[in-house]
Amino acid sequence: MFEPSEARVCPECGLALEDIRKLPPSREALEDEEPVPPEMETLPFTYVGRGRGPLVMIAALGLVAFFLPWMRETAPELHVFTGFGFAERLQWMWAPFVSWIVMLPLVLSRRSIHAMRGARLAVGFLAAIVIMTVIMRVAVVPESTRNLPRRFAWAYGLHVTFVLGLLALGASTRFGGRVDDLRSKEARKGDEMLH
Repeated sequence: MFEPSEARVCPECGLALEDIRKLPPSREALEDEEPVPPEMETLPFTYVGRGRGPLVMIAALGLVAFFLPWMRETAPELHVFTGFGFAERLQWMWAPFVSWIVMLPLVLSRRSIHAMRGARLAVGFLAAIVIMTVIMRVAVVPESTRNLPRRFAWAYGLHVTFVLGLLALGASTRFGGRVDDLRSKEARKGDEMLH
């Protein structure tokens, strides 16, 4: 209310005058601050609970499995196909690789329980893409060429990818955990309305 050079004490009551920016917040301002609900609190980047850690591990293993052998051909030639090898020939076979690549940052970027629970559908959809791609690869059998019979066997990379897709689909249903099991890292009085 006064300029700094105008007065050092209040002319009415004699209290010392201070710069308003140096004063602590008023009681009304402190009471107006709403507590952050537990499901909205930001968790550390390294947090692995509530399905976050397992989903990151599954996505990373899925990327590795894409480069493992998916099919071993014994006739008409000896050849080993990886997921990458199939993707070079068939564009739709990039789907598992893209799904794992998208799932990894999607899960890592969710740092609150609310955000994790909100991403469940997206993570489940990506896992379903992986599963459906493997099923389509097995269902659409490679054709024989030049009237030569084609003999092949599906390799462990395909099986690992399928199992990881199923694990990711299961983990996506629990991503973020239960809503009734919320712990808070903030000190609470106990009488606040949080929900």
